[in-house]
Amino acid sequence: MSSWSLPVLLLVFAAAAAAIWVAGIQLSNQTDVLSTRLHLGTALGGLILLAVATNLPEIAIVGSASLAGNVGVAVGNILGGIAIQTVVLVVLDVFGIRGRRPLTYQAASLVLVLEAALVVAVLAVVVAGSQLPSSLERFRLAPASVLITILWVAGLVLLQRASHSLPWTDSGEAPDNQEKPKGHSQQKAEQDASTRGTSTAKSATVFGVAALVTLVSGVVLERSGDAIAGHIGLSGVLFGATVLAAATSLPEVSTGLTSVKNEDYQLAVSDIFGGNAFLPVLFLLATLLSGKAVLPQAQSTDVYLTALGMLLTLVYAVGLVFRPQRRIARMGVDSLAVLVLYVLGVAGLFAVASSSG
Repeated sequence: MSSWSLPVLLLVFAAAAAAIWVAGIQLSNQTDVLSTRLHLGTALGGLILLAVATNLPEIAIVGSASLAGNVGVAVGNILGGIAIQTVVLVVLDVFGIRGRRPLTYQAASLVLVLEAALVVAVLAVVVAGSQLPSSLERFRLAPASVLITILWVAGLVLLQRASHSLPWTDSGEAPDNQEKPKGHSQQKAEQDASTRGTSTAKSATVFGVAALVTLVSGVVLERSGDAIAGHIGLSGVLFGATVLAAATSLPEVSTGLTSVKNEDYQLAVSDIFGGNAFLPVLFLLATLLSGKAVLPQAQSTDVYLTALGMLLTLVYAVGLVFRPQRRIARMGVDSLAVLVLYVLGVAGLFAVASSSG
């Protein structure tokens, strides 16, 4: 695609992003239906299915970039995706919340704080893994990527236990938060599908088609994006961490707004944290496909993005504990802090890239 003109590349990129938006909505809807009908619920299998389904664009991009040898794009998309998907919560707070109380006040739960802790723990391993020598790679496996995967699975097991009961008053639920239990909007999605006469087989078929469209569109997005970055003189890392990561976060915006409007605030926050905890697991995929340890090749921009993702996650974790009630410019104080930190962080990212280049 590098020989194509910039206008054509932009058109292809926009079309692929639109396809990911539409297919991502269907993936989310059918995941809700299938999880309910197959009685997966919050079981480990259901959590893994949800994490994979909501991150198919990133899986496609990381896979395509790794096979093409564009490891920088893969790493930048993973770590930049974590930061920008955290900013999706700002969008949900501004455009989805009705009333005077912000998102974290209404979603407050110790389980969500634990999910935020899992994100930070996984990213801490990313930082440590970036300092390990690449010579430790064996059988297309690197210690850091394997540890991240193990930590993620162990975290899911603990979160599953925490969702059933915690030795706290009201099982870790804050007073005066959302009225209905977390996940009630998933039950509603299944009921709506049943009302329309959608069978489980049809739901599975739609899920499969949407997954295929997402994977193909993700590859097109990565290839056209890499060519666009070359045309405008932007490095693959910066493009993957900003524009490409933003494009792959579009489904999270749509599904998050749906959850918030259905007053399932905890599910909206949980989907973002859950997806962010899963994204570093893709380093294992990148290592397997590229045949070399990816994390030891991380640049200063990658470590910087990791720190930014940790910082933004911790701001929301604090917000879930302190539950700010004020809204400034239609958002909670924590969302405003995240927005400001992200803008400053992106400015700093370009400064880091310039100095290291």
